[in-house]
Amino acid sequence: MAESRDTNSWATTIAAATGYAMDGFDFLILAFSLPAIAQEFHLGPTAGASLATSTLVGAVLGGMIFGILADRYGRIRILTWTIVCFAVFTAVCALAPGYPFLLVARFLSGLGLGGEFGIGMALVSEAWPRSKTDIMSAFVAIGGQVGVILAVFCVTLLMPVIGWRGLFLVGAFPAILAAIFRRKLHDPIRIETGQGNSAFSFRYFIESRDLWRTSLGIAILCIVQNCGYYGIIVWMPQFLSNRLHLSLQNTGIWTVVMLVGMSCGMYTFGLLSEKFRHKTIFVSYMIGAMVTTLLYPHLTGPTAFLVGGAILGFFVNGMLGGYAALISRRYPVKIRATAQNMLFNIGRAVGGFSPVIVSNIDYKFGFYITISLFSLLYIIDIISISFIIPETE
Repeated sequence: MAESRDTNSWATTIAAATGYAMDGFDFLILAFSLPAIAQEFHLGPTAGASLATSTLVGAVLGGMIFGILADRYGRIRILTWTIVCFAVFTAVCALAPGYPFLLVARFLSGLGLGGEFGIGMALVSEAWPRSKTDIMSAFVAIGGQVGVILAVFCVTLLMPVIGWRGLFLVGAFPAILAAIFRRKLHDPIRIETGQGNSAFSFRYFIESRDLWRTSLGIAILCIVQNCGYYGIIVWMPQFLSNRLHLSLQNTGIWTVVMLVGMSCGMYTFGLLSEKFRHKTIFVSYMIGAMVTTLLYPHLTGPTAFLVGGAILGFFVNGMLGGYAALISRRYPVKIRATAQNMLFNIGRAVGGFSPVIVSNIDYKFGFYITISLFSLLYIIDIISISFIIPETE
């Protein structure tokens, strides 16, 4: 019986990690496809960017809707719906005859994209004993980075052959894998026996002073984390190319090395969580992110930028390895999936605009002022984790 539960727990974790891989895969596929899409449909910069925005809006809305449904009807069933929604409409993108069709398809695929992360994280936290929750949640977070790395190779090898439409067809593949993995899965016993919520209400998030503070504090953490991630992944390569005339990102090397650093940071976070308090680890990572962000632009030479990029990624996005466990331990089963999706997607909604905001600040005030302001975000993070979010055991 114990072996059966362990097998189901591992299968659940793999399904959640594979599902999150589709998130990372899709993000990079869209980013690399935008120039070709804009050329084919004769789109200006605003229309092109709206495709990313529509995906983002869909993700935020999908996170809320599917999170509520997962808390009410069970994790596995709703997770399957999110994966099918994403896979179908990602494939439909490849058939788009024009811009309006593609805009709607991206929104609909975003619904599924936003729903799967929080449900998968809630499911993993409930499938394992508490002693393993941190490392398994980190494992799922690493799945997203693996998806981005795979997307780098697919773009490099396949885009010249199959074009952007073919890439969207390939983009549905991680979702198909996730659906295969979950065929024989079942919800944790506490969900099956009705300990989930049968009548959801947002009042649960503010029904006590501690929960209200927790929701505010974790929302701040998610916003800063996503600002750091999108800023580094999207904006930093432009700096390396435009200001320092480096072409590492053209071959994908810089991106892959950065993502490997991020994955190592997440795994290390999970290991450290077995010995230290969450707050201690978070503050350490935030200090590391602030320092490395300030120092990174002063490096010289391609090798230094590669090694430094891995260290930067370790701290800036490595802390994502602890977010799911942090949320799971502070919200009851009846609202856990909603909390995971709502808080993370609030961060995604705000953080997704950071490349545009940072670029405008860079244009007006210069790079070093920009990077200094960017690093100050982590001071807000430190205040939030230290003083806003209540302590827990």
